[in-house]
Amino acid sequence: MKKVLITGANSYIGTSFENYIKANYPDVYTVDTVDMIDGTWREKDFSQYDSVFHVAGIAHSDSGKISKEKAKLYYSVNTDLTVETAKKAKADGAKQFIFMSSVIVYGDSAPIGKSKVITRETPVSPANCYGDSKVQAENGIRPLGDDNFKVVILRPPMIYGKGSKGNYPLLAKIALKMPVFPYVKNQRSMLYIENLCEFVRLMIANEATGTFWPQNLEYSNTSELVKMIAQAHGKKMFLVKGFGWALKFMSLFTGLVNKAFGSLSYDLQTNEAELAYNVCNLEESISRTECVHQ
Repeated sequence: MKKVLITGANSYIGTSFENYIKANYPDVYTVDTVDMIDGTWREKDFSQYDSVFHVAGIAHSDSGKISKEKAKLYYSVNTDLTVETAKKAKADGAKQFIFMSSVIVYGDSAPIGKSKVITRETPVSPANCYGDSKVQAENGIRPLGDDNFKVVILRPPMIYGKGSKGNYPLLAKIALKMPVFPYVKNQRSMLYIENLCEFVRLMIANEATGTFWPQNLEYSNTSELVKMIAQAHGKKMFLVKGFGWALKFMSLFTGLVNKAFGSLSYDLQTNEAELAYNVCNLEESISRTECVHQ
């Protein structure tokens, strides 16, 4: 039985992974969680764990400029805490360290009407201190890897699922309130939370090492996604073309437009498809997220 330690209590991803393992693999893995806020984690013995899954971090919730204090906090938590935790895990004798980085290391979404497809060879190009704090964390933990200490870096796209935060619940609110929605042609990689949990499980089971780009096996289109959410609740949603120019104009004044309607995707060849970690497709994942599946 493999033992896993989640560093970061009460996080959406950490809690989801723990619940997923308990529901599906209770006799194969044991999962413990340690809080990273009060500093007592430094006294915990990591040697008993096969894998340390590091999910502690500050999510990107800012648009525009941020204060120096907030920027400092990004680096303190997302970079320094990550590197310190990884060093402790190695020193204590843990066998693997899994770090949740982000697609944000590649910068912002492409503007409306443009495409942005990321491959394994695409260089990182963070557009803000949040993305840079993730890059610096990657750079800090990657050299720690060796034959006895496997370092796994995950760069997932937008993660969604029941109880998730961020852009998805905002789109869900729109889907339930508006009968019409602008149609914009875009392409986005997304990752359903259960697909992520299965991916992480496989990383642990296979004692993997390296950088990975997990995503759903299907691309998403923002407009079609909103329509799919509405349909999951038995509501009709009409997509109307011809609003592209208005949204492009609005994007000159707020980055939220490109964040929602811009394109940002991983090449499907980048996907670790051979691991077959997608436990459900896009349509089923929306049903599960909205809790309307049978």
